[in-house]
Amino acid sequence: MFTGIVEGTGVVERVTPTTDSIRLAVRPGRCGHGLRVGDSVAVNGCCLTVLRRAQAARGGRLVFDLLRETWARTNLQFVRPGTSVNLERSLRADGRLGGHFVTGHIDGLGRIARWERVEADWLLEVIAPAAVMRYVVFKGAIAVDGISLTVAVARKDRFRVWVIPHTYATTTLRERVVGDAVNLEADLLGKYVERFTGRGGPSVGRRHPKIDAGPPGAIPH
Repeated sequence: MFTGIVEGTGVVERVTPTTDSIRLAVRPGRCGHGLRVGDSVAVNGCCLTVLRRAQAARGGRLVFDLLRETWARTNLQFVRPGTSVNLERSLRADGRLGGHFVTGHIDGLGRIARWERVEADWLLEVIAPAAVMRYVVFKGAIAVDGISLTVAVARKDRFRVWVIPHTYATTTLRERVVGDAVNLEADLLGKYVERFTGRGGPSVGRRHPKIDAGPPGAIPH
């Protein structure tokens, strides 16, 4: 569990396809302090597990394994060596919830339609899929690349948020341009309300061919 309060940015050092996954190496900077193998880290809002931690003169390196499903559903598929990513360590039980509950499970990709400075702040407009927009409400919360933001305008296929200078300066938003893909996670509370009221859609995701099929006569998952 995360809060959407990005602690800092890291730099992608290496992207290596393997037989079963994509291996991602990131230089975390100060956000890597105290992290151990097995810890959870939100990388551009995507919950990943530290597979290996290597010490180096430049502040160390964190290595993650991404399933092909995660690769296909997030903007991590577009990162290259040198790309900056937002980082947040998982929430401690005694920590402050500065943003909102963020699971690190990306609901879909959005596209930046408008990104401009307005006086001291920044206005961000994102085109989002219907599966995400169904949970987007005025003054509600949404995570954009792992950043907890408040919805200022919600329309049929897009939403707007305001970004303060601090958020702009301390996240990868400072490097974003119109047309870029961003990871989106809608507020968890809306999903549960929809489910409990019986208005939700299918409760399962994409079927895994090796797990879900099973042998003839197997108990279905």
